[in-house]
Amino acid sequence: MSLREIILTEPLLRTQCSLGEGPLYDPNTSTLHFLDIEQSKVFHYNVVSKELVCEVFEDAVTCLAVRRNNKGLACATSQGFAIIEKNSTLRYLSRPLPEAYRGRTRFNDGACDRKGRFVAGTLFSAKHDVPGQLWRYDPELDKCERLDPGPFTDSNGLGWTEDGRTMLFTDSFRNKIFAFDYPEYGLPTRKADFVSDAISQGLPAGTFPDGLCIDNEGGVWSARWGGSRIIRYTKDGCMDLQVVIPSALNITACAFGGPRNDQLYVTTAHCGACGGDGSRQPSFPDSGDLFVVDFAGEFTSGEWRFPFAG
Repeated sequence: MSLREIILTEPLLRTQCSLGEGPLYDPNTSTLHFLDIEQSKVFHYNVVSKELVCEVFEDAVTCLAVRRNNKGLACATSQGFAIIEKNSTLRYLSRPLPEAYRGRTRFNDGACDRKGRFVAGTLFSAKHDVPGQLWRYDPELDKCERLDPGPFTDSNGLGWTEDGRTMLFTDSFRNKIFAFDYPEYGLPTRKADFVSDAISQGLPAGTFPDGLCIDNEGGVWSARWGGSRIIRYTKDGCMDLQVVIPSALNITACAFGGPRNDQLYVTTAHCGACGGDGSRQPSFPDSGDLFVVDFAGEFTSGEWRFPFAG
């Protein structure tokens, strides 16, 4: 595999998260928000003042969305969809998981579509025969519906291509990124694989796609759990660039931000996260830290996720 390669050697922030995830940049406040899911933490980093604030919640927050009209943040949590209120509290909008699934799965990654509806997926449990599934909360209707019953493995990075009519969705342990037809109303339907089998394309076995973001050229940046890297795919699904972080094993997610929207922020997880082998941490000591790539205008963020309408 011969790709253009960028190597990162120093973290931007030494946060040592257990399960760092979910970077989200808000240009209205110059703030990068990101998570430590296993520690139920939400971080807020002002990229201008360099101030870092951390909140701790009773439930794990698993992904974030900026609300319209500068109202703050919405989120998915382990249980469902919520608004983040003052004093690190959650105001739940929906807890849609069936009784038989509660405590056996949780929500994971997600984002909002052009209508401001929050789409998020859940994790599978082979032990309890619980599939990963896709859900959507519509704040206008105050309604939560199951978009796709799966079965998926771990539901991860999702977002929309530039016209909003195609949704990309990552099924981590199948090493696939699906493309869905995404009608303005109604349920999405799987139409093709954007990435059908990343291992067969030359990526290391035992590594998996995690979070993603989409740039101004339609390129898809897919974080690689266990792979110490991010892969950029062209809009046709061909690999053309990789960002390698030798000192961090589990790369979890990425997002563009900064004053010119050309800084790629990257979250990572400890080697022992999600039942992993914590004894590997000395070999990858920056696993859990936050990194950044300065693309100096070469790449900027595309419109691939949108504010929450609630």
